Amino acid sequence: MAEAAGEKSFDATPYRRQQAREKGQVPYSQDLGSAVLLLAAAGLLKMLGGRLAAALASLTERLLAEPLQLAADRDLLIATSNQTLLLIGGPLASLLGLLLLAAAATNLAQTGLLFVPDKLAPDISRLNPIAGLGRIFSIQGTARLGFGLVKVVIVAAVSIAAIWPHGAVIAEAGRLGIGQLATLLIDTTFTTVFWVGGALLVLALADLALQRWKHEQDLKMTSQEMKEEMKNLQGDPEVAARRKQVQRQLAMSRMGQDVPKADVVVTNPTELAIALRYDAEVMAAPVVVAKGAGVIAQRIRRLALENGVPIVERKPLARLLYKEVAIGHPVTADSYAAVAEVLAYVYRLKGKKPPKPPRAA
Repeated sequence: MAEAAGEKSFDATPYRRQQAREKGQVPYSQDLGSAVLLLAAAGLLKMLGGRLAAALASLTERLLAEPLQLAADRDLLIATSNQTLLLIGGPLASLLGLLLLAAAATNLAQTGLLFVPDKLAPDISRLNPIAGLGRIFSIQGTARLGFGLVKVVIVAAVSIAAIWPHGAVIAEAGRLGIGQLATLLIDTTFTTVFWVGGALLVLALADLALQRWKHEQDLKMTSQEMKEEMKNLQGDPEVAARRKQVQRQLAMSRMGQDVPKADVVVTNPTELAIALRYDAEVMAAPVVVAKGAGVIAQRIRRLALENGVPIVERKPLARLLYKEVAIGHPVTADSYAAVAEVLAYVYRLKGKKPPKPPRAA
């Protein structure tokens, strides 16, 4: 039923995840970057707020004290502007630099190093108003709109709550001096930015968790998709199965030709079977012409019985030959003595002269 309905019941494979990443499909929360920027700005305001307040107060006092002189004297205006830049420029440059660094670090933490050239190309389909309306009124678009409204309400409520304790002082702002007003402005801004950033951070973390969950759901695969991916990566399983079947048939065919020519079959006794052939005139050592376990071993034994090839049970030797010697290769030096003993035994059974012992390689 799940397969018929195309249910995505399989977790994404590493290949599918990599393909999605190359297309720029990664879980990402824009609000997280905004929250980090606000909190970074609040931190800088806390550290540099005193300097900013003093600079603002000094500039305001100068403008209010000498408005006509500044308007009439160009050199005085330039000197005052330069002095103001020296007072405010450093803190503002530090603020902007830290904000840029925080933005880059936040994006890197969410997506890692990711460059998608296709995202830079213009997408004409996005200009289609009908498609745009479809995206807005889709389930995902509606959910995003609802989350945005909730976010606006929460941010507004937090902003009011942050400013509210300063309400009495703000109401009496007309009686404050310029320095006090500058300090009040910086303190109120810091409190508001800090609390709004904190609230936005909580919302952003919830949004990021939701985006990651949705990303995992989108990447899940149906049974058919799993089969298609395995076919693309490893080849068609049916073709691979047919290839293995042909290889087995060829091996069986060669076995039917080689086992009858063997001098002896060494067994374990029914689990393993190794057919050996030795011609002292042309071979340096006996050669394994066929070997196998289980069904193949039974096939070798049957061929040996049908063709009068002696079968000798030697468990350690059978295990050694099966493990270390490939078909068509001579036996290893550590098995020479045992193989020579088996061949001598077989030749005595046949009433023939034992062969010369294998020559060391």
